[in-house]
Amino acid sequence: MANVSFSAAGDTLYAYLAGEIDHDAAQHLRLCLDDALTCRAPRVLVMDFGGVGFMDSSGVGLILGRQRRAKALGGSIRVQHAPPQLRRVLALARIPCADPGGGPEQPEQPAQNDKGGIQA
Repeated sequence: MANVSFSAAGDTLYAYLAGEIDHDAAQHLRLCLDDALTCRAPRVLVMDFGGVGFMDSSGVGLILGRQRRAKALGGSIRVQHAPPQLRRVLALARIPCADPGGGPEQPEQPAQNDKGGIQA
């Protein structure tokens, strides 16, 4: 099962995902992320995949759905810290991921999600 923890910095909300994202986990995460988008109304939702070890197509749907929802609420999403195996899945779905060295400074992540990776 996957889980998510949140950290806010200004008008940016960081969502640190951890675990394995399959169909069942994606449903749980969708509820948590939609609630955060609705209640906190961030300008940018950063989805951090540093703690995710596995993700199937349900995870791609999770990202694309949150992108649509954020846009409808006047915001956007960014994906960061995707491990190499997730980057391949994201690339196939044409979800952008870029090197973290070029992005804005981020708040420190919770200990369970401290793996390096990609930022977009």
